[in-house]
Amino acid sequence: MSAIDISRAPTARHEGFGVKVRAFFSTWNEQRVTRNALNRLTERELADIGLTRADIERVVRFGC
Repeated sequence: MSAIDISRAPTARHEGFGVKVRAFFSTWNEQRVTRNALNRLTERELADIGLTRADIERVVRFGC
């Protein structure tokens, strides 16, 4: 009879996957919050910081 050991600690590969998933959702949430904040600004407020509505997505994704 053979046995399967299921009590092993997760491998580094699995831990790396968890880190990537957390980083993905963290980045996604930061972009979502930034996008919402910029979309709440008026045209005048956007102009004061040198942006237009068309710039919002670029700023959110690339930070420039």
